[in-house]
Amino acid sequence: MSQKRNIFEDVSQPQTETATAKGAIDRAHKGARKGIRAWLYVLFSLVMVMIVVGGLTRLTDSGLSITEWKPVTGAIPPMSEEVWLEEFEKYKQIPEYQLQNKGMSLSEFKTIFWWEWGHRQLGRVIGLVWAVGFIGFAVLRKIPTGWTPRLLLIGALGGLQGAIGWWMVSSGLGGDRLDVASYRLATHLGLAFVILGFIAWYVFLLGREERDLMQARRAKEAKLFSLSTGLLHASFVQILLGALVAGIDAGRSFTDWPLMAGSFLPPEMFHLTPVWSNFFENPGLVQFMHRMWGYLLVAFAVVVWRRARGSAHKATRFAFNAVIGALALQVLLGIMTVLYVAPWHLAIVHQIVAVILWVLILRARFLSHYPQTTSVRDV
Repeated sequence: MSQKRNIFEDVSQPQTETATAKGAIDRAHKGARKGIRAWLYVLFSLVMVMIVVGGLTRLTDSGLSITEWKPVTGAIPPMSEEVWLEEFEKYKQIPEYQLQNKGMSLSEFKTIFWWEWGHRQLGRVIGLVWAVGFIGFAVLRKIPTGWTPRLLLIGALGGLQGAIGWWMVSSGLGGDRLDVASYRLATHLGLAFVILGFIAWYVFLLGREERDLMQARRAKEAKLFSLSTGLLHASFVQILLGALVAGIDAGRSFTDWPLMAGSFLPPEMFHLTPVWSNFFENPGLVQFMHRMWGYLLVAFAVVVWRRARGSAHKATRFAFNAVIGALALQVLLGIMTVLYVAPWHLAIVHQIVAVILWVLILRARFLSHYPQTTSVRDV
């Protein structure tokens, strides 16, 4: 017969085993999320500087001053007058010198040489920072679960970028071309933005705990995420078109706005043969495409922004407000660059704002996918 027990009696029993097993998130190796995030911040800053230096290298016509690709020994610049003369003689053999810079002095050559050498050296520094960081975190077993492929991807894309850089430069070393092929320049710049985008996205992810991200994803604003993804792609196309403009100095060919040479359509849009080459080499058509896509991009951005105004999350709304503000500034800079015949300082600011806009769109897209919860008072 069972014994009666007092309702106030403590019936708890000592537990010898864990009551509940840890979830998958708790079992996962968290690693040094803050340390890796700081390392990625350094890489992000270096890649951004690389984009700016690359733009200045293009604007100063310095990109073809080094005519060989030496990934290791090329890190050492000329150390004597004899070596300087050897480098100068190599430069004299390419079309850019023979058709455009004939008679250039050694001193002038050194100026453009240092720009290109600095650009390549910065690429080596980025590769070294990535390698040291990745190997260090891997040896110490500080990489969070599932993050090794992501971090390897950044290194692989960086290596590919170096190869594409030489593929771009090699296009201007022969034939009758005075500059690198514009489509190769666009590929080179486009990949730089892709690398920057991956780094920024990983920084956003590492800024919040996995449990927080999983909970936030339940509140994902699917339609807004889809629209912001489309905006990201549309802005990437505009970046590529801008690279085509820079590659053939199309920004200095038609310097009126909103018309081009006094009319909506530029003259001789398809005078090059074969016809497809006009989309890469014809200054009028290339600048026209850049302008028209810019107008479409602005219109689409306004649609996305209006949708974002209805978001239930304050941080998301603010992120899209920042996007539309940066886009307005970018449009103004683009018009000024045209009207003032693309001076280097305006052109480089235009490129810097493009980087900022790219990251702001990524940030807005991220918050659409992983909204930050706020109290009713903050909404």
